[in-house]
Amino acid sequence: MLLDTASLYFRAYFGVPESVKAPDGTPVNAVRGLLEFIDRLVRDHRPEHLVACMDADWRPKWRVDLIPSYKAHRVAEERPVGPDQEEVPDTLSPQVPIIEAVLDALGIARVGVEGYEADDVIGTFTARADGPVDIVTGDRDLYQLVDDASGVRVLYPLKGVGTLQITDEAWLREKYGVDGSGYADLALLRGDPSDGLPGVAGIGEKTAAKLLAEFGDLAGVLAAVEDPHARLTPTQRKRLTEARPYLAVAPKVVRVAGDVPLPDVDTALPRAPRDAEAVEAIGERWGLGGSLRRLLVTLGA
Repeated sequence: MLLDTASLYFRAYFGVPESVKAPDGTPVNAVRGLLEFIDRLVRDHRPEHLVACMDADWRPKWRVDLIPSYKAHRVAEERPVGPDQEEVPDTLSPQVPIIEAVLDALGIARVGVEGYEADDVIGTFTARADGPVDIVTGDRDLYQLVDDASGVRVLYPLKGVGTLQITDEAWLREKYGVDGSGYADLALLRGDPSDGLPGVAGIGEKTAAKLLAEFGDLAGVLAAVEDPHARLTPTQRKRLTEARPYLAVAPKVVRVAGDVPLPDVDTALPRAPRDAEAVEAIGERWGLGGSLRRLLVTLGA
């Protein structure tokens, strides 16, 4: 089981009231929410291996060099507010080191690699896996890894992690008209404003799906542009031609890496804490209470 950790603690942050605080008044809603998520996932799915995959670099330079708009709006959102704007304190970022500390003390593998996003870490673990893989994420980008033949599926939280959308190739074909390997092509043709990907002008999700159904994959679509007999409308042919510079680099940006240099870590689900004293100290210091105790019981069971 591979956790898109930031995706999950972000959901926990907005799903658990900020009134959940440590004894010193520091909000710990994301920490406690994530521990409760992991507890529920382990109880319901009983993975033999569990990795909390981290964003060592949420906007890698090599992706930005190819598409400068990649996640550019998120950088703008992080800039200081002006004098006439009310500053909203960041109460999520200070919780991330607490999350890292408690996962490490528990002995839950936590992996981030410099220059790569968590998606890339997940993609590489998936490529190396010897057996089924469950990817837990609220990010649809990872649908591209779904592969029935290898037993790779995405568990997409609909409400907490108690209600999960089990995403396999049948679900993808019904929803998007593509399988896992085709989802990246669909995404780059359609574009994704949340990631700063422009897509091809005038080609939305339905048109992208029709093009891929007709021509197989992105390479087939581009070959059709050069074929005067291919069934493309003049407008589609024109827009795809104009988008060629984008389409030349978008696959490397959109597709998750499968060759990240992963560290040598023990991914086995721990049955007992790696550092029981540290777990107790962290739990007391940050008031993690029942959230941490329940996870410890679940791991022990």
